[in-house]
Amino acid sequence: MRAMPSSNPLVLVADDEPQMLELVTHHLKTIDAPRLEVIEASDGDQAWRLAREHLPDLVVLDVMMPGMSGWEVCRKIREDVSLAHTSVVMLTGIGENLNQMTSPLYGADAYIDKPFDFGELDKKIREALAARASQREGVERTHVNGVTGPASAAPAGRWRARSSRTR
Repeated sequence: MRAMPSSNPLVLVADDEPQMLELVTHHLKTIDAPRLEVIEASDGDQAWRLAREHLPDLVVLDVMMPGMSGWEVCRKIREDVSLAHTSVVMLTGIGENLNQMTSPLYGADAYIDKPFDFGELDKKIREALAARASQREGVERTHVNGVTGPASAAPAGRWRARSSRTR
């Protein structure tokens, strides 16, 4: 079967609480405008690996996770040129004041406090996707085995500066 291109935004949801991960993932799959492709991560390390592998359009991150925290994942996304098109929404129960002060420092586009309203989540997701829409125009995806991913991803070390040492 031939791979068909997918124009649907790809969303990575990362949360270490299985019920929350399932709840958010299921909800995002029911959104029609735009229709979303969703992949999941259960900790920060897996979220970072999947972000590099699939180049998602949006990452919904819990802050407190095993391995890398959501803030660390967000910071790494912001530092990686191949993920410049990726929006980040922090979804966490750490408290509104701490979330409001800290999430923007790590480069998050938006944040939502748990417990949350699905209408508010949908609004933040649409706004975050719209904010970086022009940056996503050059990111191609193919639909393979039910998972949307990049047509080609840059090697991890590609963007590092070469050493200027003399020999």
